[in-house]
Amino acid sequence: MTPGAVCVSERETLADAAQKMADLDVGSLPICGDDNRLKGMITDRDIVVKAIAKGRNPAEVPAGELAEGKPVTIGADDDATEILRTMGQHQVRRLPVIDGHDLVGMVALADVARALPDRPVGDLMDAISKG
Repeated sequence: MTPGAVCVSERETLADAAQKMADLDVGSLPICGDDNRLKGMITDRDIVVKAIAKGRNPAEVPAGELAEGKPVTIGADDDATEILRTMGQHQVRRLPVIDGHDLVGMVALADVARALPDRPVGDLMDAISKG
């Protein structure tokens, strides 16, 4: 897990989110509300496909507009097997880590890959790639 995840506020614009992604050299960010609770995730692809490709100005669209449904998360005490299961089930490579209702970090497939034997990670890559 990478502790201290940086959020984009639901009120910040997509341009703000893109700048944070560029500064952090990441492709996704959690979207947090004013109550500091996780509202969703936003990816660089979301910004392109759901805003720019539709002619929307990223400097005017709030990030919270792209937060859809309940975010997929894992608990701070979940083990690697649970992380792999959740990533495979939801076909994601990164998950926000929650302790109670607080965002405490992010876990990426690379984090899990470093901690486990090759076979479970290969199975997950197959599951994610089927989508």
